[in-house]
Amino acid sequence: MSTTIETRLADLGIVIPEAAAPVANYVSHTQSGSLLFTSGQLPLVGGKLVHTGLLGDGLTIVQGQEAARAAAINVLAQAKAALGDLNRIKRIVKITIFVASTPDFIEQHLVANGASDLFVAVLGDAGRHVRSAVGTASLPLNAPVEIEAIIEIA
Repeated sequence: MSTTIETRLADLGIVIPEAAAPVANYVSHTQSGSLLFTSGQLPLVGGKLVHTGLLGDGLTIVQGQEAARAAAINVLAQAKAALGDLNRIKRIVKITIFVASTPDFIEQHLVANGASDLFVAVLGDAGRHVRSAVGTASLPLNAPVEIEAIIEIA
């Protein structure tokens, strides 16, 4: 990469927060070979959810994208905690985005773009990934989005 990830983050006005500690009997990230796996990350900013509720019942697609973007930043926070340096990221391999939504909401893929666009903006081609966008009845703390990632590292 011609610019560092930290430079791109600064250019985008993004500050990577401290990684959230696990709140139950699990770890926030684990490494197997050259792959880093993150636990599901919620859209927390300053310890508070950026939005709550269900897509299709009071939350707009734009609000869902904002939540997905915030959760993606928290994925990067976990990667930084695990690796010490985000420049060790070779690529985002796969993300799974869980979208809390009503049964008739069918735009989970549009909500997921909030995370996908963030990863590409920060990492360039290394941020392009495969993904699944899954609708679910509810998520912890009434979060509208939760994201987990598989990241190839150097």
